[in-house]
Amino acid sequence: MSPAGCPHVNSFKVDNWKQNLRVIYQCFVWSGSAETRKRKAKSCICQMCGAHLNRLHSCLYCVFFACFAKKHIHEHAKSKRHNLAIDLLYGGIYCFVCQDYIYDKDMEQIAKEEQRKAWKMQGVGEKYSTWEPTKRELELLRHNPKRRRITSNCTIGLRGLINLGNTCFMNCIVQALTHTPLLRDFFLSDRHKCEMQSNSCLVCEMSQLFQEFYSGHRSPHIPFRLLHLVWTHARHLAGYEQQDAHEFLIAALDVLHRHCKDDNGKKANNPNHCNCIIDQIFTGGLQSDVTCQVCHGVSTTIDPFWDISLDLPGSSTPFWPLSPGGDGSALNGESHTTGATTLTDCLRRFTRPEHLGSSAKIKCSGCHSYQESTKQLTMKKLPIVACFHLKRFEHSAKLRRKITTYVSFPLELDMTPFMASSKESRMNGQYQQTVDPFNNDNKYSLFAVVNHQGTLESGHYTTFIRQHKDQWFKCDDAIITKASIKDVLDSEGYLLFYHKQFLEYE
Repeated sequence: MSPAGCPHVNSFKVDNWKQNLRVIYQCFVWSGSAETRKRKAKSCICQMCGAHLNRLHSCLYCVFFACFAKKHIHEHAKSKRHNLAIDLLYGGIYCFVCQDYIYDKDMEQIAKEEQRKAWKMQGVGEKYSTWEPTKRELELLRHNPKRRRITSNCTIGLRGLINLGNTCFMNCIVQALTHTPLLRDFFLSDRHKCEMQSNSCLVCEMSQLFQEFYSGHRSPHIPFRLLHLVWTHARHLAGYEQQDAHEFLIAALDVLHRHCKDDNGKKANNPNHCNCIIDQIFTGGLQSDVTCQVCHGVSTTIDPFWDISLDLPGSSTPFWPLSPGGDGSALNGESHTTGATTLTDCLRRFTRPEHLGSSAKIKCSGCHSYQESTKQLTMKKLPIVACFHLKRFEHSAKLRRKITTYVSFPLELDMTPFMASSKESRMNGQYQQTVDPFNNDNKYSLFAVVNHQGTLESGHYTTFIRQHKDQWFKCDDAIITKASIKDVLDSEGYLLFYHKQFLEYE
């Protein structure tokens, strides 16, 4: 890059050049929001040869993308006399007269400002599906009518996966992960810095998988490298026997966590105290309060979790009788009129006080002796993505079976009743059952559902995923079909994935 600057930038720096440059950085270079990443993945192809790679550049004078390696952007610059273009990967500005990347103080300042904005938007501060372009941005984006656009019925990101022999358990989890908004943003922005040996890093393979999913290709993808790496790093899943999708999810998150762990010394704001993308998105804090029945002293511990496993009616574990319309069900819009068990019922059972009995006495720090106690679990810190595992497979010394009890689950979920803070408010006599319409901190939206059809010995996994607002698709290995909201909510449900509606600034 020339340190002396470029005398040809003045031809560009007229009228609204700053706004135009900002729009290009926002939409096609740094791409801070999820929607702008979609636009970049969809739109940034060479308009001469159709290539996605080959060092794509964008003309600064018009919305025109072309590859640098094949000199298609050079041909455009020569024919149109548009002498400046921007590298869409690194943000550098190239002058075709100077034949070099150039430096300009004003342009550099704009680039740094937009990069900082993009970094600030990575994972915090906005509802993930509400970005809208300004009038000026729309005007600039419409200059070239040949550009492909993101529309409400766009299918980019929808891609089937070939079953490699009883690998539907892996395919269904991959579909859920590739449609997790913040995880998608992370992998499509090339933020993983790999320090492992080549071809052995699961994070690198997941990054490649995301690129494949959002490349626009429609033919089913063959995830053979992913399967090989899973077998290498989670040997209990190796082989062609049918595996449990929940077990695969936990194993995949664990390997991804280990491979992208960032040991930079900075303490993370999650119960795992880890800065990796997996803990940023999936890790929550589960509070356990053990109360002595003699002195009523409370011992509290907080443990990290990636998912919550919920007991179902019909299991050998006694299911707590729940009264219709109890705490939380009305809040989440669930109905007991059909007698169906709801997700809220399962969460209420999970967070109820449990008497540990005389066979499980603990040593009380207040009494200094072993006493009977009660234990209660609540949510101390909620993750960005909440995964609920409905325990449909029961394994014991005497019993192996699948529980087919239907559990209704909502599209929108409010976790407020199950928070540790709500328990403390009730104990202090301050808790009110009324809904606060302005408190969105604990509200979630459903975006993926993993289902299991068949028996414990012979079954098949499929996934419902949300592509746009109120648009759902069923992923059955290589086959992707449109689904209705009724199809989703009537399904049996094995793993439920909810995304926080609003994210907090750190």
